[in-house]
Amino acid sequence: MVSSTHWLASAGGMRMLELGGNAFDAAVAAGFVLQVVQPHLNGPGGDMPAVVWDDRVGAPEVLCAQGVAPAAASIGAFEDLGLDAVPGTGLLAACVPGAVDGWLLMLRDRGTLGLREVLEPAIGYAAAGHPTSPEMVGAVAAVEHVLRDAWPSTAAVYLPGGALPAAHSLFRNPDLARTYERLVHESEVSQGDREDRIDAARNAFSRGFVAEHIGRYLASAEVEDSSGRRHRSLLAVDDLATWSASWERPATRGFRGFTVCKPGAWSQGPVLLQQLALLDGLDLDRLERGGPDYVHTLVEAGKLAYADREAWYGDEPDVPLTALLSDGYAAERRALIGPDSSPALRPGSPDARTPLPIDVRLQATAEAAGAGEPTVLDARADVHRGDTCHVDVADRFGNMVSATPSGGWLQSSPVIPGLGFPLGTRLQMADLDRRRPNALRPGKRPRTTLSPGLVLRGGEPYLAFGTPGGDQQDQWALQFLLNVVLFGDDLQAAIDRPVFHSAHFPSSFHPRTAIPGRVVVEDRYPADTIAGLRRRGHDVRLAGPWSLTRTCAAGRDVDGVLRAGATPRGMEGYAIGR
Repeated sequence: MVSSTHWLASAGGMRMLELGGNAFDAAVAAGFVLQVVQPHLNGPGGDMPAVVWDDRVGAPEVLCAQGVAPAAASIGAFEDLGLDAVPGTGLLAACVPGAVDGWLLMLRDRGTLGLREVLEPAIGYAAAGHPTSPEMVGAVAAVEHVLRDAWPSTAAVYLPGGALPAAHSLFRNPDLARTYERLVHESEVSQGDREDRIDAARNAFSRGFVAEHIGRYLASAEVEDSSGRRHRSLLAVDDLATWSASWERPATRGFRGFTVCKPGAWSQGPVLLQQLALLDGLDLDRLERGGPDYVHTLVEAGKLAYADREAWYGDEPDVPLTALLSDGYAAERRALIGPDSSPALRPGSPDARTPLPIDVRLQATAEAAGAGEPTVLDARADVHRGDTCHVDVADRFGNMVSATPSGGWLQSSPVIPGLGFPLGTRLQMADLDRRRPNALRPGKRPRTTLSPGLVLRGGEPYLAFGTPGGDQQDQWALQFLLNVVLFGDDLQAAIDRPVFHSAHFPSSFHPRTAIPGRVVVEDRYPADTIAGLRRRGHDVRLAGPWSLTRTCAAGRDVDGVLRAGATPRGMEGYAIGR
């Protein structure tokens, strides 16, 4: 089974399974296709975390392909530039590109097929073309003036012939196709076994021709970013050469007989685990699902967990994650959930530590160039939400993959001439306050919103799941997960139910604004629920009936039958299998 946010990616992944490959081969093929067909949501210059189960290993693992801050990227460097925040666009916010190395590491260590087989679908769609989605056209249109006036290398790719591409027309990116093809070539001319050949492609990206192209471009490039000023990048070719993706253990939490696995506190992943810990002591199954009490309880639990995210999460060795996920801490925090909407951001005190106050910016500032995150605007809700990609795979061998690639979208930074893709801007998530766990430091991962998930039942893989959505990912994913493990929905029914999210806490993206009390709900919710939330003090805004979340899932039942589901929202997600 393959489920992803684009039908061509799901088909590309399924092709690998039909060829005899495993879930990891399929996920890698789908991941590279997503870079081609959803360039407004991810790209080779971006990043990717994954949570996987390799039946040969027999334990859940996290693949971290979140690139780190450049060696020159210090808080002092930004202070010298007169900046109090990392811009959301341009070149200053570039981390080391992680996605390509991560996918190739997954292929080397867990896959079975060769690089040419796995990259063939992505090369084909980049060279011969793929249907242009209306969403991609909208993303290009939103920054068309920037492309024409300031980013000519991006305009050359995404304004073919000088014009905005038409929806559903055939779109090509020949430079990107040549980049992929050369990675394959560098692999095939190298010496050694399959793993050595894949490593040759990794080396070609991080130390070879890709790094050289990036270095030549950055040596002279200076572009306007969301600060309204022109800046050069802090990224250097040595930063690419000294970093690589890696494997690590997941953060986990039990819930009603299941074990949920997430990336660690360098991501926002544990915030879902904290929400589960808070809710585990409540009789949720006795509440009317979709009723005002149920929605209110989830919103208030989310406020508490996300406040802890702001106060305690970061790529630091002393994050008190054990305490944050403990039963005692959850009980202490659970007592704060009252009958009315709380107007405060209330981080807790794990291990008796005192949290710093959370800086809340209430007014957004206009982006001067590009887009800080790949957003979709729901005019009815008057709120921007982040978006990205996701892929889940479950195979007949007992393997599972959940991956959320993102970053390096076409709105973030200029396309690097000759390569066909831009750098990412994940560094915008780092704090320029030295006291905070997410404070910027050279070689450090900025705390990402990307949050794939894996569920075990009886110590065996049960479900791979996830959704795009920036800060909303672990709110929407929570609702899906409760639908499955608490209420017994099948995967598609759980995905199709109406969803909501809170915008109460600061966004992870520039300019890091919050809307205290705001709850956005799809208008399929009953009128009584909406009225009940407002009586409890929530600032409710209605979104379109099928406008929030992009959840995908693939799993295995106790009888061994594989199942999958994919979001109908956006009309691009697709689940496929046999």
